[in-house]
Amino acid sequence: MYVDPSVRRALLPIKEKVKELFEERHWIELATLTDSYHLVSNHQRLLRSLSFGDPDYEGHILSVLNGIVTNDPSNFEIISEYVNKLQGGGISLSGNVVEGPRYYIQPNVFKLQNVTQEADLVSVMMPFSPQFTPVYDAIKRAAASAFFRCTRADDIWENSVLIQDIFDLILRSHIVVCDFSGKNPNVFYEAGIAHTLGKHVVPLTQSDGDVPADLRHHRYLGYLNNGEGLLKLESQLATRFRSISSTSV
Repeated sequence: MYVDPSVRRALLPIKEKVKELFEERHWIELATLTDSYHLVSNHQRLLRSLSFGDPDYEGHILSVLNGIVTNDPSNFEIISEYVNKLQGGGISLSGNVVEGPRYYIQPNVFKLQNVTQEADLVSVMMPFSPQFTPVYDAIKRAAASAFFRCTRADDIWENSVLIQDIFDLILRSHIVVCDFSGKNPNVFYEAGIAHTLGKHVVPLTQSDGDVPADLRHHRYLGYLNNGEGLLKLESQLATRFRSISSTSV
């Protein structure tokens, strides 16, 4: 059965969690939940390598997880939810594999809807102004070259309240690009949401002075809104997207 490559890439951070958290009983439970008992029980090395701490265990984890998802792609969500519950409950919406304490939120301004993070989605937070159209086009090209999809809030209309669409888009995204040019307060607000949710935030600006003092310790990409400047931005963003993809999935 065909499985989207982005789903297979998303198994890599899950593999790391399984290596840290799983005992034999967890494999049996997961196999039961995904109707994959034969894959686990008949695997010649998985449980043996786990028991003896063999160095090949990590490879067997990934092999079995891929097999479970190949049998039924919807099993990815079951695997993800099961592993995240072992870490303390809830569903992780972060773009990062986070070590240390995890916190769970219940917003009273937004609705937490049935939203799943999409491993290949880049969202863009920028002013809704025609002058930013060439910038957005450059970001889309950079994303496509790194095998990501790209969208922004004005591309969707699913809720009657715009900020709910923006919140949902940030929840679904793996990477959030924030253009601080012009000191747009909405973009600052959206960047705060993305940081709080643990997303990979990539800041941009046409002027260093537009970056708030509280965010200047984060690396950002400066660019000129002209042909040469946007070509350079496209190249820098493509490199950044590939770097994020290689370290987080």
